[in-house]
Formats: sequence, C-alpha cells, structure tokens
Amino acid sequence: MRRPMQHTITVLVENRPGVLARVSGLFARRGYNIESLAVSITDDPTMSRMTIVVSGDDSTLEQIRRQTTKLIDVIKVIDYSEIPILERELAMIKVSAEPGQRAEIMQIADVFQAKIIDISETTFTIEVTGGIDKVDAIETLLMPFGIKEVVRTGKIAMARGEHTAMAQFNGK
Repeated sequence: MRRPMQHTITVLVENRPGVLARVSGLFARRGYNIESLAVSITDDPTMSRMTIVVSGDDSTLEQIRRQTTKLIDVIKVIDYSEIPILERELAMIKVSAEPGQRAEIMQIADVFQAKIIDISETTFTIEVTGGIDKVDAIETLLMPFGIKEVVRTGKIAMARGEHTAMAQFNGK
C-alpha cells in the first residue's frame, strides 16, 4: 500500500489571537491531518508564518490551499510542491547514558554534528538540527541506549535561492 505524498505549505497570516485556531480548525473540520506545524512571527510583526505538513494527493492539496486562502486573516498560501526548498527540524533527545556508554553516545552526536546540551548522572540530552532524515537517523541510532524523551519542532521550510514568501505575497 502506497503512503500518500507529504506536502509542505506556508501560510502567511495576520498576527492576531485566534488565527492558529481558525486555520487548524479548518483542517480538523475537513478531516485533514496536520503532520507537522511550526508557527512564528515574521520580520514584519503584523504577520506570522505557519509551516504546515499534510499528506494527500495533489487534488487534496489544492482543496486545502483554496479553503485556507478563504479564511479571514490569511494573507497568502504558498505550496512548495514546485519550488526547491530548504527544510530543517530541531530535536532534543534525552538518552540514558551510563558511564560505559558515554563515549559511544558522544561519538554518535559528533558524527551528526549534534550538541550535548545537558548531562546528568544517568542521561545526556542531545540537540540535533537538520533534515527530517538526519533527525530520524540519530534517533534510531540512540534507541539501543534507551531514549527517555524526544521533543521535535516539526519541519520549517523556505524556498531556496532568491524566492521568498514575501516576494510571492507581493506578486514578484
């Protein structure tokens, strides 16, 4: 069975209370599952940027785009399907780290250019940033040591090169 394709979209919205609830509520009412959601203010304090990852075919994505565009406070919806993008995720992974295992865990962190950001008597907390495959890979390698907790931001994305969300918003 084939898994539906993942789509990454950016939604530029007015930076007002309740906007996130309206956008996520639209997805819930229509039965679309948000697989990843990252929201932050932009360089313009009146706007926020939502990076949303959803699964579905192209017609589902088009329906999501049209319905989201109709919402009040939505300025622009950008589909990254046809645009080369840079994408990253941040994760913090707390792993059991007994004295005999610490060197090996540190070596894994080093290979992935991750940072050990906290050490206790029995654990390391590792921060890793990169593509989703990179975060998945380090998490898989750390599993045998005993992962205590994982926190992931979800994907953030922007167009490569000179393409920008604001340029698309301004019609350039």
